[in-house]
Amino acid sequence: MKRLLYLVPLVVFLVLAGYFWVGLRGDPQVLPSVLLNQPVPEFSLPPIEGRARGLGSDDLKGQVSLVNIFGSWCAACRIEHPFLMGLQSAGDIPIYGIDWREKDPQAGPAWLARLGDPYTLVGADPESRAAIAFGVTGAPETFIVDADGVIRYKHIGPVTPQAWKETLWPIVQRLRGE
Repeated sequence: MKRLLYLVPLVVFLVLAGYFWVGLRGDPQVLPSVLLNQPVPEFSLPPIEGRARGLGSDDLKGQVSLVNIFGSWCAACRIEHPFLMGLQSAGDIPIYGIDWREKDPQAGPAWLARLGDPYTLVGADPESRAAIAFGVTGAPETFIVDADGVIRYKHIGPVTPQAWKETLWPIVQRLRGE
């Protein structure tokens, strides 16, 4: 019996090693959302300054679209912005924006006026109501929403040409074919 006690540290080590091996194998960019394959949460946001219409969950039905969470304060949002402008110019997919956590209500509109506006509609979300409903952990985040208003993919971080080509665009094409 005493000999079995010597095996306890080995068993503990193997359990911990297995736990860490499984945990460290995942891609840190992939953070599953509990909202995948669920309808977009109900929300209605007022427009940002200078826009006549805001953004609501009903706007996200009828076609495959992107919902991009951004803020003028977000450095990574500035990195992805030129790519979103290119997507908008190509007309491949409507992009809806949620201007998140702006302390100054004029900051987001000024940022879009300066860098260009790739969004079909933009809603102001200074108090994170919609962002919390979407389960946003940081900006930028982009969701692919299908024509039925169901969230089909969540992308964390800037949308880059590589991410678009290898991941997001194939999903959009598949959803359009369904």
